[in-house]
Amino acid sequence: MSIVVIGVNHRTSPLSVLERMTLSQDEQVKAVHSLVARSNVNEAVILSTCNRTEVYAVAEKFHGAYGDIQQFFSELSGLSTDELQQYIYNQHDAAAISHLFEVAAGLDSAVLGETEILGQVKQAWDLARVEGGVRTTLNILFRHALEVGKRARTETSISRHTASVSHAAVEMAGELLGTLTGQRVLVVGAGEMGEGVANALQHAGAGDITVVNRTPARAVEIAERIGASVRAFKDLDKAMIDADVVLTCTGSGTLVIERETVESVQEVRSGAPLLIVDIAVPRDVDSTVESVRGVMLRNLDHLRDWAARGIAMREAEAQMVRVIINDEVDRFSSELTARQAAPLVSELYERADQMRLSELDRYSSKLSGLTPEQTDAVDALTKGIIAKFLHPISMHLKDDAGTPQGERNAAAVRDLFDLH
Repeated sequence: MSIVVIGVNHRTSPLSVLERMTLSQDEQVKAVHSLVARSNVNEAVILSTCNRTEVYAVAEKFHGAYGDIQQFFSELSGLSTDELQQYIYNQHDAAAISHLFEVAAGLDSAVLGETEILGQVKQAWDLARVEGGVRTTLNILFRHALEVGKRARTETSISRHTASVSHAAVEMAGELLGTLTGQRVLVVGAGEMGEGVANALQHAGAGDITVVNRTPARAVEIAERIGASVRAFKDLDKAMIDADVVLTCTGSGTLVIERETVESVQEVRSGAPLLIVDIAVPRDVDSTVESVRGVMLRNLDHLRDWAARGIAMREAEAQMVRVIINDEVDRFSSELTARQAAPLVSELYERADQMRLSELDRYSSKLSGLTPEQTDAVDALTKGIIAKFLHPISMHLKDDAGTPQGERNAAAVRDLFDLH
């Protein structure tokens, strides 16, 4: 049995490929069912964010699972398996475990130490649990990954600076313009990312903020919290006319701002400078608007390049997190191998107890004259003998689990005690 991870992320794939492989929550439900229905995949969790789409799986054979998951990505993206080869990465066992722990700790994010990823890991695990995609192994792994992510943020300063994509987008916009003070900012989208953008704008000192969202109530909720105004989604083009900066993050899956709209807006604005920052995956904004007069367009590719400058400055914190991860990988591996021996140990104790009860039953007539207290004493005595006899055997099985010696010990115990 192997734990495997296969996927694409911001380091291996351009945005144009990532957005073809991003899954909505409803799509993730169908995908989990599709994966575990394949012959080589026993368990599966899908983690799909703006930075990555990854499948974590438990498989009897790594190569068979790799083929199944690669085919899944091919069907998802519309790319052939040969075309996908240059973008996909894969790890198994200890390397796969370490990778998930790095993701949960924020080391594998475009914005080093980002806090949003920990919630996304939990959501992916929760969804897979509800849909029957995980059993013992991935349940243990993802529970441990959340502990690692929390420990990294508690014991180091990895998340004390710019710690989210939305926060980084606002900082990048401020740097490009010199300041956000006095700028008219339009936020398009009021989901989790939009809320993060709005909060970061308030922290950055932007005072003239407008929120646009398809669901008005959500836009009002955010706007009231930060002292912003709200415009109807149907008036998006008019709201853009009045903005200096547009930050968009709807997660709609389709283009929200077309080139024709931006051309019309800029014609009314007489080509006045307009910065558009699109941090949605798939993208909200037609990529060709960057050639419209007066428009500066930035997306996640630009944001990743911008955020990469700060990684070297925080390398000491990252190294501390890596030490934590190495310790936790060892601890998880020990826990997992011990759990793999648990069913055999339980079966061994159950067989021994059956023999004990059978012998007590055979001597029941000779023991019938015992008082209840004496009967309890005999029961406790025989249980104690069984426990003392089996204890060293069970400890060897647990200590050697996952090793060639452990496999030989397990086979011998099954043969000697006729366990199947």
